[in-house]
Amino acid sequence: RPADVGARALFWAGALFLSYSLNCGVNYSCRPFSADLPYGREERTEEELAELCAYLAEQANRLADWAGVSLTPGEYAAEGRAAMGKLGEEYPRLAGYYPQPKYLTFPWILSVQQLSGVYSPFTVEANYNNAMVSYNIPHTICHELSHLKGFMREDEANFIGFLACLESDSPAFAYSGYTMGWIYAGNALAKVNPEAYLQIRSRLDERILADLEANNQFWDRYEGKVADAAEAVNDTYLKANRQEHGVASYGMVVDLMLGWYGQMDN
Repeated sequence: RPADVGARALFWAGALFLSYSLNCGVNYSCRPFSADLPYGREERTEEELAELCAYLAEQANRLADWAGVSLTPGEYAAEGRAAMGKLGEEYPRLAGYYPQPKYLTFPWILSVQQLSGVYSPFTVEANYNNAMVSYNIPHTICHELSHLKGFMREDEANFIGFLACLESDSPAFAYSGYTMGWIYAGNALAKVNPEAYLQIRSRLDERILADLEANNQFWDRYEGKVADAAEAVNDTYLKANRQEHGVASYGMVVDLMLGWYGQMDN
């Protein structure tokens, strides 16, 4: 009967909304990860940003043997959980159990939206795009797993992913962390000092540059109206959940990285 169909639809809609609210939506109002750090997002100089970029490039070069190297899904999952568990020893709010991160059987669904991963609040799972260039995968796994601990802000999830990769015993994860860190910091430096950016970029190992070019070519294949629409939806979603900068908040991870790097010298 129509009334029964309507009642069931209303029930399932309510159940999904409740699942989203409990496993995701409420976390946008939780205490930020950055609130417990001994450093914040203080203003930094161009010189400090250039120093960070040079450091990240140096560390990525040290691990350049891992450029283009892929792990098995099982290895990615095990190393990701281990990396987050290890980081949880230093940051108690990240401690505890982590479920198995999963790749999508049809990664095109994420690729066409220009997404490297997604957290599903309905199944409480961290999913990643296994079709993208391999250096993206470890950082993405740790990023999505951080959402399971309630850290929904994208800039903070990126920073947590960065820290977790650096804490990992896997050189593939460390390479991912330093390379992704270089991309975030390098993009910021390119905007304020293109000459310094190009100078530091020229020091990157050719194998890393090949990885970066392969990444650009991969995402270029999926540019179009679907990607534009997905970005617009994501931007609106982030702003609705108090991430006022929208998709620009993905770049704010650099502020936390600068704080982290500055503390290393102390």
